Amino acid sequence: MENSKKMRTWLDDFGLDHPLVIAGPCSAETEEQVLKIAHELKDTDVTVYRAGIWKPRTRPGMFEGVGAIGLDWLKKVKEETGLMTTTEVANKDHVKLALEADIDILWIGARTTVSPFIIQEIADALCGTDKIVLVKNPVNPDLALWMGGLERLYTADIKNLGVIHRGFSTYDKSKYRNTPEWQIAVEFQNNFPDIPLICDPSHIAGRRDLIFDLSQRALDLNFDGLMIETHWDPDNAWSDAKQQVTPKRLTEIMKDLKIRQKTTDEEGYQAELETYREQIDVTDQALLDALGKRMKIAASIGKIKKENNVAVLQNKRWSEILETMKIEGEQRGLSEEFISRIFKSIHQESINHQEKVING
Repeated sequence: MENSKKMRTWLDDFGLDHPLVIAGPCSAETEEQVLKIAHELKDTDVTVYRAGIWKPRTRPGMFEGVGAIGLDWLKKVKEETGLMTTTEVANKDHVKLALEADIDILWIGARTTVSPFIIQEIADALCGTDKIVLVKNPVNPDLALWMGGLERLYTADIKNLGVIHRGFSTYDKSKYRNTPEWQIAVEFQNNFPDIPLICDPSHIAGRRDLIFDLSQRALDLNFDGLMIETHWDPDNAWSDAKQQVTPKRLTEIMKDLKIRQKTTDEEGYQAELETYREQIDVTDQALLDALGKRMKIAASIGKIKKENNVAVLQNKRWSEILETMKIEGEQRGLSEEFISRIFKSIHQESINHQEKVING
């Protein structure tokens, strides 16, 4: 996208001396609940009040939001507290109602981002609006799909854009509800360095005790803000109870987070160096995750070999792998010597895992 620096205008216009904070309940449940939480947040670092009006749920029969009546409650939030408001829109009808209610910021959820058809429908309904529109990453780890959603909106003459990183679904067991896959967010930053990037640690975590650490990691990676689900009585929330925090806890999180100061000259060099080191840390974690998955596959192979009384070492297969990886590595600027050392170590560890299965 051309002139991407203009994308930062809306965030810069806020004049904040801290990262943008968007907070509020996962779902608007009652007028009393919405207003009570908003009044508890109005004198904090929170700039934008969030509440889900329409809730796309994975399975039918779950609470799917109060609907359009909740927009009137958000109007009262703005009138009584001065906070800006935001909610999720999932189709053109939602867009129409949200615009009529003068909602300040609209966000597009992960389940919607996966469909270019629905994104285009929303883009057409928003064509030319000066509202701020945020796009959450798609449910699956597909950078091109995320970028494509943003580009469709931009093509519809929507210029106040930003994105929200909320993690990705996975079948693998993890302490997170959605795996962060930080490297995808980092790659997005590399492609669109001037698009405001906000982290949603609530949906990544799925547990309130992980939100602080995830928020700190996001700020360390130069995210522009945080969207944190906040409820007056989290344990009894009508949706996503485990991942919401109280306004008091949110205030503590904001106070304890360490914000990277932007500097120039020699200090600027140190800040830039630290940014790249953080990216290396994220990439290294991804490498460890990939190696862990590989060893689980090796153990499964060991089980099959045991059942069929087959030897662990298959020299022909190993030689083919090594030669292929040397060629693949050269294409990526990696020396043959380095590839040989790395894959010999990986191969030995794979043998160790298979032998544990066979001899166990």
